[in-house]
Amino acid sequence: MRRLGGFLWRALRPRRTIRPTRDGWWCLFATFGLGFAALNTGNNLLYVLVCMLLGLILVSGVLSEQSMRGLRLTPVLPEDIHAGRPAIFGATIENRKRWLASHSLTFEVLGAGGRRAAPERYLYLPRLEARADRLLGWEQTLPARGRQRLPGIRVTTRFPFGLFVKSSRVVLDSEVIVYPAAQPVARDLLRPVGGAGAAPLRRRGRGDDLYNLRDYQSGDDPRLIHWRSSARRQSLTVRELEAETTPDTRLVLESMGRTDPRRLEAGLSQAASLAVHLLGAGAAVGLAGPGIRVPLGRGRGHERRILTALALFDPASPGALDPGAGAADRWTPVSEIRIGLD
Repeated sequence: MRRLGGFLWRALRPRRTIRPTRDGWWCLFATFGLGFAALNTGNNLLYVLVCMLLGLILVSGVLSEQSMRGLRLTPVLPEDIHAGRPAIFGATIENRKRWLASHSLTFEVLGAGGRRAAPERYLYLPRLEARADRLLGWEQTLPARGRQRLPGIRVTTRFPFGLFVKSSRVVLDSEVIVYPAAQPVARDLLRPVGGAGAAPLRRRGRGDDLYNLRDYQSGDDPRLIHWRSSARRQSLTVRELEAETTPDTRLVLESMGRTDPRRLEAGLSQAASLAVHLLGAGAAVGLAGPGIRVPLGRGRGHERRILTALALFDPASPGALDPGAGAADRWTPVSEIRIGLD
C-alpha cells in the first residue's frame, strides 16, 4: 500500500516536467506523419526515418536527464532584507556527479506568486564540470515585511538538441524575515534626542571636539597634525578627538487598535529607520509598544532583534490590542520618541 501511495505521489507530482519547443513540435509532427505514411505504404525507408527520429527523441531525453541529475543548490541569503529595497540573493550550484559534466543549465528566478520571470531574471550556465560548483547571484525586491517565502528558482535545460525543455521542481523557496523599509531619517524626528544626537563621552574616539594633544606616531592621520603646537615645540604634534555618542533612546509604538494598513506600515518603517540611525550613531536603543518589548541594547545583533520585532508585528494579535502592552518598563532612557501606528 505504501509503495502504491509513493507511486501515485510521484506520478501526480513528478520530479521533472518536459515540454516540446517549437522545433520539438516540428520533430514530433514529422515523426507521426512519417509513421502514418510508413504504416500505409510499407516503405522501408520511411520506417528507417521514423526509427531515426524516435532515437533522436530518446537520446535527447536521456542526455537532458543526465545533465540535470546530481545537481545540488544551496541558498546564499543576505543578512538584511528590507521591504521595497533590492537585495542581492545567491545560490551555490554543485555538480555532485563523479565523472559527467552538466551542460546548458538555465536558472529561472520566479516572480511573486510563482509567475514566470522576466528575461533579465534568467541565469545561464553553459557548463558545470563534475564535482565543481559555481556561485550565481541576482537582485530581487520583496515588497512586504514579515515572514515571506521566496518565489524560488526553477532549473531548466534544452540540452542537447533544443527539442524539449526539461524543468525541475521549484527550489530555494525557503522562508525569510523581511524587515520594514528603512529610510534616511529627517532631522526633525531627532529633536527629542537633541538634533543630530551627538554628545561627548570624555574619552578618545572619532568625534569633532579636542580631547588631547600628543606626539606624532607612525601611522597617524596627517590631517590631525596640530601645526601651531608643532611649530612651537619644533616636533610634530597631533590632535586626539573626543568620542561622541547619542543619548540612549526608547522608541514607543502607540496604537489605538484602529487598522489602517498604510499608516501602520509607515509607522513601522519610521521606527525601523530611527533604530538603524540611532544604533549606527552609538546609542543604546530599546523598543516598547503593543505586544512588543525589547530592552536597551547596542550593536549589530541588537539592531536585528529590533528589526525582527518590527517585521513580525501583527496588529491582530491579542497583545497588540492593548495600547499599553509593553509600555511599562523598569529602565529609564535618556530620551523617548513616540510613533503612532494609526
